[in-house]
Amino acid sequence: MTASDKASRPNYNPLTKPAPELWRDPDATPFVVFDGITKKFDDFTAVDNISLNIYKRELFCLLGGSGSGKSTLLRMLAGFEQPTSGRILIDGVDMAGIPPWNRPVNMMFQSYALFPHLTVENNVGFGLRREGMAEADVKRRVKDILDMVQMGHLARRKPHQLSGGQRQRVALARSLVKRPKLLLLDEPLGALDKKLREETQFELMNIQDELGVTFIVVTHDQEEAMTLATRIGVMNNGEVVQVGEPHDIYEYPGSRYVAQFIGSVNLLEGQVIVDEADEVKIQSADAGCILHVNHGISCAPNQTVHVALRPEKIQISHHAPEQTENCMQGVIEDIAYMGSLSVFRVRLNSGKEIRVTQPNFARDMGARFTWEDRVYLHWDIDSSVVLTV
Repeated sequence: MTASDKASRPNYNPLTKPAPELWRDPDATPFVVFDGITKKFDDFTAVDNISLNIYKRELFCLLGGSGSGKSTLLRMLAGFEQPTSGRILIDGVDMAGIPPWNRPVNMMFQSYALFPHLTVENNVGFGLRREGMAEADVKRRVKDILDMVQMGHLARRKPHQLSGGQRQRVALARSLVKRPKLLLLDEPLGALDKKLREETQFELMNIQDELGVTFIVVTHDQEEAMTLATRIGVMNNGEVVQVGEPHDIYEYPGSRYVAQFIGSVNLLEGQVIVDEADEVKIQSADAGCILHVNHGISCAPNQTVHVALRPEKIQISHHAPEQTENCMQGVIEDIAYMGSLSVFRVRLNSGKEIRVTQPNFARDMGARFTWEDRVYLHWDIDSSVVLTV
């Protein structure tokens, strides 16, 4: 989106400051509070004792695989499901007993659920008219929100005359036109193709920043969560297993599950032989070398741990580097040329397979290595993380 595109929108203020990062302030009051929330369906626990704080103007992503409990948590926040135990507060108000239509919340579903017989503008204004708003006010507010999502020129069309991305924008406009305090989005971009989904992610962030509405997004797409979120809550088996900013979740996963779920990772098993406050050394049969990491951990002597190493952190070369720690040997078994990068699958001397990615800075970068090449893999001391769980 260009500066002129933004400036042409109603309600756009170029002097608006970025949203404050309230989650970093220990004295900040959370906007949404999940306090010990549990949801059971007969003997099955879908959400297990979750406590989580979300702050005003956040774009918070609940990320997890199928059956992790993320949609159930969102439906309880919207009022479509009732917790088995625990409390949910929105802006300091306990939501117990408050029906969905009386909550300061709107929800955008993956299916969009547009009325096929109504035009775009009538779909967006439907809720306002149901509330009895004056027609002149309805038209003005609908026009403003359609201009914001760049759909004003298609106001007279019906849903079947729109593309998938356009229908997604109409559904978003309808969700926002009533000016909710909180917007819930359940897999909002799942029906779009990859290129359109990537474009819409940035559009969604811009709209959220302009309006200052708190967004909570449910998604199973790691890249989508990393792009959109101020913070991510990673869910597994009904629990939130880690909460953090995208950079922290990716670079400092708290467990093997998170490391493997977020992006691509190599996990090397070994036993701790040095455990100091600022460094750890691990003897690894997987790697065939000592793994040296520049942070301490809390563990027992000789404890078995795993070292998480992202593929893009690894350097690949035909010649042995000067370092002996954090240096593995192997043979290239597979190569995938992806345009902007090349992916190598290397079989180590131990038999373990390692994934390495290298950016293609020049056109002949990928040609330097080929199948069956014997190579050295090495990385810096600050490029990996030790995981004890």
